[in-house]
Amino acid sequence: MRRKIPSTGALVAFETAARHQSFTKAADELALTQSAICRQIAGLEAFLGVALFRRSRRGVQLTEAGMAYARRVSAQLDAVERDTLAIMGQQGAMTIELAVVPTFGTQWLLPRLKHFQAIHPQVTVNLTNRTRPFLFADTAFDAAIYFGDADWSGTVSHLLMRENPMPVCSPALLAGQTLLSVEQIAQLPLLQQTTRPYAWRQWFAAQGSTVARDMSGARYELFSMLAQAAMHEMGVALIPPFLIERELAEGRLVLAHPHAYHSDRAYHLMIPERKVESAALKAFAAWLTDEAEHYAEANGLR
Repeated sequence: MRRKIPSTGALVAFETAARHQSFTKAADELALTQSAICRQIAGLEAFLGVALFRRSRRGVQLTEAGMAYARRVSAQLDAVERDTLAIMGQQGAMTIELAVVPTFGTQWLLPRLKHFQAIHPQVTVNLTNRTRPFLFADTAFDAAIYFGDADWSGTVSHLLMRENPMPVCSPALLAGQTLLSVEQIAQLPLLQQTTRPYAWRQWFAAQGSTVARDMSGARYELFSMLAQAAMHEMGVALIPPFLIERELAEGRLVLAHPHAYHSDRAYHLMIPERKVESAALKAFAAWLTDEAEHYAEANGLR
């Protein structure tokens, strides 16, 4: 069945004229005559059966339908241009589209990616935030880093490291003390992590305590949000220290208690089974698991 799509030339002429609100300026940008632009747009209007411009002696102006269509056409042409430039720029290079949980990606992975690029200059790694599992078949992702139990259908998992979160807060909340007791922490606002709703309950249980309000408090989806809230003295947060190394080193956050919670869940690199033989993914998986293993062993995260 033949697609109901106008010619690319007509769409480009329309998008340019809509952007400038002028056939003359569109002709100048595209190195065409004004009459050629007029013919292209007239042909497009005839194809659509809709008037896209109102003509007058003072020039042209988009109709309501023209404005709506221009927004959609512009977005689609931008996407085609991006895809075209990406293909043209590959020339033997390999690209990995990686979905990654946000704070892990920015705080731990990104500072180390330069090393991977140095030893594999032909591989480009693009990062996109995703906080929950998804169907690889429905996306353009080649792999994902996520936190969980590695139960992701149709994938092969590579263990990276565990979280081992610890209570942290602004130094102001310590009120001159070095550390806080479990009882003192229980009296402070408990900042909650949306994707780990039982974190505080599990931490208190590991300390032999039961706290009625362990699931109460403001909720934040990202560890970076938790860290910001804690730095602004809004309460105590359970955060893996390796995600806030800079904040701890600079004293903007401090440990409120020395005990960590050792979760059974961990960070994993997930690769779809259909892509496990990819040379780029093999190289990335080998490098990433090696980096994570050395870091985890040095910091007790295994």
